[in-house]
Amino acid sequence: MVNPVIEVKDVSFSYGDLSILENVSLTVEHGDYLAVLGPNGGGKSTLLKLILGLIKPTSGTVLVLGEPAGHTGGRIGYLPQHTHVSTSFPVSVLEAVHMGSVRPGLGGSAGLARTSQELDKARKALERVDMLQYADRSLSGLSGGQKQRVFIARALVSDPELLLLDEPTASVDSASRNSLFSLLVELNKDMTVLMVSHDISALASGVKSVACVNRDLHFHAAPEITRDMYNLSYGDDEHCCPVDLVTHGDLPHRVFPMHPHPDEAGKEDDE
Repeated sequence: MVNPVIEVKDVSFSYGDLSILENVSLTVEHGDYLAVLGPNGGGKSTLLKLILGLIKPTSGTVLVLGEPAGHTGGRIGYLPQHTHVSTSFPVSVLEAVHMGSVRPGLGGSAGLARTSQELDKARKALERVDMLQYADRSLSGLSGGQKQRVFIARALVSDPELLLLDEPTASVDSASRNSLFSLLVELNKDMTVLMVSHDISALASGVKSVACVNRDLHFHAAPEITRDMYNLSYGDDEHCCPVDLVTHGDLPHRVFPMHPHPDEAGKEDDE
């Protein structure tokens, strides 16, 4: 029996007296493309840090690829929410991607040989994200969307089984956002993908399942959420339906299953 890629079981996490996550459970199977949605401050990034093993749960367990979180080596690729690059530090696109695979403690001819192998891997990673033609360009001269592709390539150098992304489209324009979503769909053909986002339009990105996080967690094995899940994660206003459809390019995507709007329900009652 194949272990789930991610298994979060009865996990709670607190910063001192401040409760961030309460009794959260989540199972992510091989080949899934999961969007983790929720408001800012709801615990999405904390959940991601728990999966990465960067922090430990107050209670509960987190297993990743059958191992305790933080013990998976290069089997996970990670794109953090903030990746700052100083314009005063002249680094090429290829060098930036290669940094994702450099290992400390290598020296002599063995170190040089490894560097050559890793540079080849970096080129292949750039090719996967359609950025190989920019390999010798300065990273600081790229657009926001192009930089995100480079940073995704850096996360791919180790040929990960699981790709984790924290708000990958937060700082890019709508055209770049849709292009990145299409890229993630392609990458999902070879690996499991988990994307954290506060933007509900991510549901139109080609994801296969969704988890709404706001201290607790509600999972739905389809790229839509129920009204109850939305209310629990984003708040409840009984007088409005905040969104029915979002779009990816020109294609509409239904967020909620078919349901009557409050004003329509009232008209039906009057009739």
